[in-house]
Amino acid sequence: MPTYNKLVRDRIPEIIKESGRQCRVTVLKDRDYLAALNDKLTEELEEYYKDGDLAELADLTEVIYAIIKYSGKSMDEFERMRTEKKTERGGFDKGLFLIDVTE
Repeated sequence: MPTYNKLVRDRIPEIIKESGRQCRVTVLKDRDYLAALNDKLTEELEEYYKDGDLAELADLTEVIYAIIKYSGKSMDEFERMRTEKKTERGGFDKGLFLIDVTE
């Protein structure tokens, strides 16, 4: 019996049961939930590095959304923060790679 000990998407236990298998889950709260989200963030990023598959970025984005919700911020608030930062410092559209800075 494989042991996973990791955060999974909400429908995974249902999908497992529909396939005729059984699973055990627990509901994480507070800091345990945030720690599991952070672990999942790392896991999804590593999967993207490994495969380069955009579907992994979708998973990564879902984890980011969950962290935003956990923090008590709305998506509008987060988008406002992102937009402000992009306005002040720019985006990553030009592919600029900083080599060094001299004084």
